[in-house]
Amino acid sequence: MSGHSKWANIKHKKAKMDAQRGKLFTKIGRELIMAARAGGGDPNVNMRLKTAIQKAREANMPNENIMRAIQRGTGEIEGVNYEEVTYEGYGPAGVAILLNIATDNRNRTAAEIRHIFSRNGGSLGESGCVAWMFHRKGLLIVDLAENQKDEDELMLMCLEAGAEDIKVEDGEAEITTSPEDFEAVKEALAREGLKFSVAEVTMVPQTTVQLTNPDQVSQMLRLMEMLEDHDDVQNVYANFDIPDEMMGG
Repeated sequence: MSGHSKWANIKHKKAKMDAQRGKLFTKIGRELIMAARAGGGDPNVNMRLKTAIQKAREANMPNENIMRAIQRGTGEIEGVNYEEVTYEGYGPAGVAILLNIATDNRNRTAAEIRHIFSRNGGSLGESGCVAWMFHRKGLLIVDLAENQKDEDELMLMCLEAGAEDIKVEDGEAEITTSPEDFEAVKEALAREGLKFSVAEVTMVPQTTVQLTNPDQVSQMLRLMEMLEDHDDVQNVYANFDIPDEMMGG
């Protein structure tokens, strides 16, 4: 699996812990607010909002919290005015990192993110320095054994559903789609009974940086965790690749 997918898997295992701390609800709440503000409060015409609501339900976020966040986004009730910002930077060994930020204080957030980078062998870069390395894609990760599917059967299923690409490694299939086709492909595969360990529209790196130095590996994973844990960081994307035995996840 690519480093991105490994990190996505680690993140989803960690999500239960985050939910207990309330951190996941905070991030999902902000995404609901911003999605509703950008495209209106109707999930039938606002795909971003539909995805955010699905994520909220998967995390067992109470319905009233979901509705309140949407109403804050549409301006029906008062709320904090979050600004969406993209930060770009480099991790150990020149790994490219892309961050989606939702902040009510841009200067404070920039200072805190810069501090996290510098503490973990990285640096915050200029706008545009790494964004070109990533393409927006739908990503579905499927465990073959858990779903009782063989590789050929799954490949045929994915291509019929409209997936762009499928890669199988170590018993896991990484399925990519265009962002526009993501929901349709996901629903088609779900109807076939597939269960996903990861299902999201994400930024997939076009090239990867292989990390094999143990110090750089632990530094990279610590940097990712600290960025993920920051309240203003909605999403973290990076182009590292780390051998399985060194992942520590």
